[in-house]
Amino acid sequence: MNQPLAESNRPQGEPRHSPSAPLSIHDLTVAYQRRPVVWDVDYDAPAGRLVAVVGPNGAGKSTLIKAVLDLVPRVSGDVRIFGQPYRDQQQRVAYVPQRNTVDWDFPVSALDVVAMGLYRKIGWLRPVSRTWREQAHEALRRVGMDEFARRQISQLSGGQQQRVFLARALVQNADLYLMDEPFAGVDAATERAIVELLRELRATGKTALVVHHDLQTVREYFDDVVLLNLRLVAAGPVASVFTNDNLRRTYGGKLALLDEVGQRMAEQGR
Repeated sequence: MNQPLAESNRPQGEPRHSPSAPLSIHDLTVAYQRRPVVWDVDYDAPAGRLVAVVGPNGAGKSTLIKAVLDLVPRVSGDVRIFGQPYRDQQQRVAYVPQRNTVDWDFPVSALDVVAMGLYRKIGWLRPVSRTWREQAHEALRRVGMDEFARRQISQLSGGQQQRVFLARALVQNADLYLMDEPFAGVDAATERAIVELLRELRATGKTALVVHHDLQTVREYFDDVVLLNLRLVAAGPVASVFTNDNLRRTYGGKLALLDEVGQRMAEQGR
């Protein structure tokens, strides 16, 4: 059973999670068929920052994002959005999933996809009025896709599809943005557009956590970094945390760690 943050057994003298943090993760563990994917992660996201979530393949980066969104079950731990459970703060969170997890053959237009981001405000099964459609058009304009508003989503290129999903997140006017590999497989123009969009969000006080693979651009694109390899290796400002030593700790010894925590979980289940 998940414990609330206020009742957590944190070491004496260690500061508690801030109720004002956009995202607080406390002792989060996620496993698939008793095999750990995320292990005992504890983290507070800073407000108004662009945060890269970095680690090797299979390190639990996407699972971490999905656990925050209640898309996968947790073995243990607690997650808070601005001090409250996600279910009570959904309107303040926007999510951009991996492109390869989306059914692009679904018969909808780019404008329809963006309008889906407004359904919490419009209400399900209610018509999308002119006012809401204009908001969707404006979001498409911000990502350079308004001329493709009527185009079927399956007819767009990979980079164009990613821009549409970014527009869907934008139209929600959220405070916390969770993006799962938005730069994967996009062209250079789309990558520049995503970076500019992230900077616009930061300028208005928004927070974004972005699963990211390109280590060469972390310093250029992001303010903070979370280094993850099943466990949280290090987290904080890029200038102080994104070091060669921490990168070696993140990308080395993954198999040994997996075996260690897997054995511990098996022992706990006896």
